[in-house]
Formats: sequence, structure tokens, C-alpha cells
Amino acid sequence: MTSLAAALAGDSFAGYSYGYPHKRAYRALEPAVPLDELWAGQRREQLFLYLHVPFCEVRCGFCNLFTAAQPGGDLVRDYLAAIRREAQTVRRALGNVQFSRLAIGGGTPTYLSVWELAELFDLAEEMGSFGVETPTSCEASPATLSREKLVLLKDRGVTRLSLGVQAFEEDETAALGRPQNKLDVQRAIELAKAARFPILNLDLIYGGEGLSVAQFRESVREAVRWQPEEIYLYPLYVRPLTGLGKLAHAWHDDRPAMYRAGRDVLREHGYQQVSLRMFRGPQTEKNGSNDGPVYCCQQDGMVGLGCGARSYTRDVHYSTEYAVGKPGVLAILRDYLARPAESFTHARHGIRLDDEDQRRRFVIISLLQSEGIDRPAYAEQFAGDVLEHLPELSGLVEHGLATMDAGRIRLTDAGIERSDTLGPWLYSRKVQQLMDACELD
Repeated sequence: MTSLAAALAGDSFAGYSYGYPHKRAYRALEPAVPLDELWAGQRREQLFLYLHVPFCEVRCGFCNLFTAAQPGGDLVRDYLAAIRREAQTVRRALGNVQFSRLAIGGGTPTYLSVWELAELFDLAEEMGSFGVETPTSCEASPATLSREKLVLLKDRGVTRLSLGVQAFEEDETAALGRPQNKLDVQRAIELAKAARFPILNLDLIYGGEGLSVAQFRESVREAVRWQPEEIYLYPLYVRPLTGLGKLAHAWHDDRPAMYRAGRDVLREHGYQQVSLRMFRGPQTEKNGSNDGPVYCCQQDGMVGLGCGARSYTRDVHYSTEYAVGKPGVLAILRDYLARPAESFTHARHGIRLDDEDQRRRFVIISLLQSEGIDRPAYAEQFAGDVLEHLPELSGLVEHGLATMDAGRIRLTDAGIERSDTLGPWLYSRKVQQLMDACELD
């Protein structure tokens, strides 16, 4: 593992760090694992259900998600049929389950028609029991949002709408490889505000070529004027096989300064920082939009449905295969569409988490949130103190990146700023080697 000093000497944004292990560490599971055996010993009373829609109206230049732009022919219809086959098979394998969270992501879920979205929600409801106030999230893009779709989402219990704005000015989105009409953005936000979801989130990206700190500061101020309950600030990463990755993209890296500028604007307007990317507005607490059944991502599992979705148990994470380039994505999609129901009875691609990686996952997910590592909760789950298992964490205090007491280890402002350095720094040698050896299509 790289020393902390060496990691801090490098780029502030070493890699997009939000979960662990990264999907690039997944490999073929040999032998494949039957789902009923895989889930037999897991807690199933408060799971997270995630449905993946791998379609968009356009593939943005920065995007390395599993998605295809403008699917032709009967691809969407065939996809909904395939995800229903998968859902029915997985439902039988899971047995009696309770879901405490539901999310629909992608891709762009609102690329689907109203009727196709309704079919997706029908499928979700058939998966198991949900609480009366189960938090439900759906992602959207300005160009694909309509009043009719918003009515459907509201009627089907969506409590959080996440709108991928990225930037308000057309020259700024063009630099991100994202053609976008400013009037479409304004119209979409107006419609979303009128629908009165408990949480409206706006996503912004900083670091595009030619974008100044002053421009990004104004972009954040524009977002605040709409008074969304949440705002996410994402640093731009230019990755291989993406639109920007294929260009001779070079910029003077002002991302650290842009991050601080955006963070300070949000704090001035009462937003609380939850992580490097997430900021929660003061109105969120007032309208009770954080209410809902208990879910802890460090301890509770996730059931992912759809091509590109990931599922998590305590010791196995699994999914379909992963690609970024169009040929690779379409090949995996075609394979998924052709699969019979019985082929979904096993997990075939993923990673087994040994004791070390289970501990590291708890630490990384916890540390990169403002609440930090709950040391008693860690000790209860892993029968030992976190500093005994990962003594390198004490270096965070020495570098001014964290505070520590008997109850918690929390990142300071300087530590949160370096989240995308600290996450990869804590990866195990095994996971890092698997990621380094991964060759994506």
C-alpha cells in the first residue's frame, strides 16, 4: 500500500472514490454462486433495491457509466422483458425480503416513456415488501423530463429526483462533451420544483476545459437560486474510452480551487457538507425529507436488477460484466437480452470480499462521509478496534486530515478535500492489483 505521504504528494483527485471494491476489480466467479445460497445467511429485512436503465439520449463526453445512447429498434422493449425475467428469478432466490430503499438510475431512467417507466415501477413493487414511506430516488436529465413523467414519478412514490444539470451555460456543457440547451435546463427545474418532490437534487461538474473558478462559482450560485434540497459537486475525471478521453484534452487543473469556491458558496447559503460531493440544504431537515426506514450501507445489502447493476452481500459483490466503449456495452447488452430466466439463478461475475476487504469497505465508506468512522460500531461488527486493524489511519491526524476520539474518526475540511486521494490509499493490495490489471472494452 502507498504511504500516506506519497499519496498526498500526488493529485488531489486520484480516482473517483465512493464505494469499495471498485467494479474494475470484479472477475468471473468460478464456480458461479447460486443466489439462494449467496443470500441465505444475509440480513434481508432492510435491503436496497436498485434498477439500472442503461440508455441515454446522448453519451456525455465525461461519462464512463454502463449505458448506450439512442438505442434503436426494439432494444428498450426487449430490455424490459429481460429485466422482468431477471427480477422474477431473483425474487424466488431471495425468499421473504423487506426493502428500505429504492433507486432507479442509469444511464437516464427518464429516457424511457411514461408507460415504460410505469412498467419498471410495477416490476419493483413485485420484488418484495416496501415501507409506507420508503425513500425512492430516480435520476433524470433536463432533455428527457416532461410534466407527464413527473406526474408518474410522483404518483409512484418518488421522494428524491436527481437532475443531471452539470452546468448552466451552453459553452460550459459543450466543453464537457454534453450538448445541452439552457432553456431546457430551466424548464426542467421549473417542472421539477412545481412537482414538489421532498428532495430535488442538482448535479454540477467542475474542471472542464476553459472553465474558470469564477465561472464555476457563478454556476453554484445559479443552482442555489433554485433552492434545491441537495446539490452535488463532481470533479471532472477524464477516463479512457470516454468522449473526452479520446481527445487531446489538456487543462490547467484548477479543480481544488473550484471545489473550495463551490463549497464556500454552499456553506454561505446554509448547506451542510455530507461528503466531498454531497451538500444538503437547510430546507431538507424542515420538510422531513430524510425520514424513512433505517438503512446502513456498511452493513445492509443491495439487490441490483438490470444490465450494469451491482448487488452487494456481506462477502460477495456481483454484477454483469462492465464496459465503457460502445461496442463493449452493446455486446454485453445483447448477451443480457438473450438470457433465459434460469441463467439468472447464479452470480457469475464479481468479487469475494475476504475479512480484510470487508473491514476496509466499512472504513472507506464511513470515513468519506462527514459522520466519519463509528469506532464502537466497527468494533461490534469486526471484533476489534479499527486502529488495531488499520494502524495507518493514525497518520490522518498527524497530517491534519482527521480528528479522533474514542467514539469517532472524522475527516477535517482538509481531509474531505482529499477524499479521492484517501479512498484509493486505503484499497487493499489485492483489489488494487485487480484494478490495475483490468482492461476495459
